[in-house]
Amino acid sequence: MKEMLEKIRSDFAEKIAAAETLAEIEELRVGYLGKKGELTSVLRGMGKLAPEERPVVGQLVNTIREYMETELGTKLTAIKSAESLKRLEEEKLDVTMPGVKKEKGSFHPLNQVIDEMKNLFIGMGYEIAEGPEVEYDYYNFEALNLPEGHPARDTQDTFYITEKILLRTQTSSVQIHVMEHKKPPIKIISPGKVYRSDSMDATHSPVFHQLEGLVVDKGVTMGDLKGTLEIFAKKMFGENTKIRLRPHHFPFTEPSAEVDVSCWSCGGEGCRVCKGEGWIEVLGCGMVHPDVLKRCGIDPEEYSGFAFGIGIERTAMARFGVKDIRNFYENDVRFLKQF
Repeated sequence: MKEMLEKIRSDFAEKIAAAETLAEIEELRVGYLGKKGELTSVLRGMGKLAPEERPVVGQLVNTIREYMETELGTKLTAIKSAESLKRLEEEKLDVTMPGVKKEKGSFHPLNQVIDEMKNLFIGMGYEIAEGPEVEYDYYNFEALNLPEGHPARDTQDTFYITEKILLRTQTSSVQIHVMEHKKPPIKIISPGKVYRSDSMDATHSPVFHQLEGLVVDKGVTMGDLKGTLEIFAKKMFGENTKIRLRPHHFPFTEPSAEVDVSCWSCGGEGCRVCKGEGWIEVLGCGMVHPDVLKRCGIDPEEYSGFAFGIGIERTAMARFGVKDIRNFYENDVRFLKQF
């Protein structure tokens, strides 16, 4: 038995000296000290020894076990250290090499304008309301005094999913949702994406953005609307900006108006930007029609309100001097870097 143990120790010593990888170390550990290892097998056979031989052989086995565990640990540490040094050498960083420049991103110009408008109206006490882009015909048209067959629908031809479900043509639909579930006072804006089946050109797109504003309370007048829009125009186009309201017709407001601002290029004197008129149209507005209030369960004898719809792209084009709306959607980095 002693000769067998010495042979096991001798064989182990040769193999541990030649081992160069972590896998070889693990193989030696399992082969000698594992459940079916050579040294373990010797321990299982000690029952066959004479009683006087067992203590001697047991002590020798423990000595060899300690020797193997020590050698395995030492070799394991040495191999890990060598591999770590090798990896550090291979992954050495040359700090003299030029670094990789990371491009700094920025907000899209449309998002810049939307955020600026949000901050402006939030500062005036408005809340932000959201609504679905896939909308029922009722909310997009009928509840806004545009029944089926109304000629004004032709200017807002859109994409239909079914006969009664469509992609919204205006964020005005959000005001109906709000008024159905919330009673006055109401003071909200609803920025979002809208859709119309327009051909793509320099000033039209089948997908664009609007910001709808709605105020409903007791005693709201056209003067309140004009004052609100004057603040908007001065903040967005400059403190010297003036506005004018021209009579117009929108089925969901009465009276209605188109709003022009004095040209930001010439200050109202007339130039190529405003086509010599001194004014540029930027939005539509009006007092909420009594029938619209009634449909939402609000008494028009007690409450009144105003609404306005602002084109985000049109405002951005004015702010940044962009002449083609398609520039906002083409994702040309050369264009976007300007903002």
